[in-house]
Amino acid sequence: MEKFVERTMYASRWLLAPIYLGLSLALLALGLKFFQEVLHVLPHVFETAETDLVLLVLSLIDMALVGGLLVMVMFSGYENFVSQLDIGDSAEKLNWLGKMDSSSLKNKVAASIVAISSIHLLKVFMNAGIMDASKSKYEPEQLKWYVIIHLTFVASAFAMGYLDKITRH
Repeated sequence: MEKFVERTMYASRWLLAPIYLGLSLALLALGLKFFQEVLHVLPHVFETAETDLVLLVLSLIDMALVGGLLVMVMFSGYENFVSQLDIGDSAEKLNWLGKMDSSSLKNKVAASIVAISSIHLLKVFMNAGIMDASKSKYEPEQLKWYVIIHLTFVASAFAMGYLDKITRH
C-alpha cells in the first residue's frame, strides 16, 4: 500500500506539465500584445511626444522582462519538478538549463520582479507630472505607496538572496 501511495504521489508531478504548457500560451499572448503596441505606435511615431514614446518603450521592456520570467519559470520549473528536458546536444540549448535549482530560480524571479517594479515605478513617475502638480495623474499618497511597494520588493529580493547565501555556506 505504501509503495502505491508513493508511486502515485511521484506520478502526480505530471499534473504540473499542463500548467507549464499553459505558461507558453501566456507567453504567446504577451508576444501578441507586444507587437500590437509596436504596430499601434509606428504610424504615429513622428507625432508622438518624446515622453509618450519613452513610456511605450518602457512598457515594451516590461513585457520583454515578463516574457523572460515566463520562460525561466516554465523551463526550470518543468525540469525541477516534472522531468528533465530531452533537447539533445545538437539543438540550441540554453546554458542555464539543468543548472537552475528551485532556490536560484526563486532568486531570479525575485530579481525580475524588482526590475519589472522599477520600470513600472519609473513609468508612474514619468506620468506623475512631478514638476507640475496640477497636471499630475497621481495623488502624493498614491506615489508614496508605489515607492513603498517597490521597496518591499527590493527588500524581499535582498533578504531571499542573503538567506540563500548564508544557507549555502
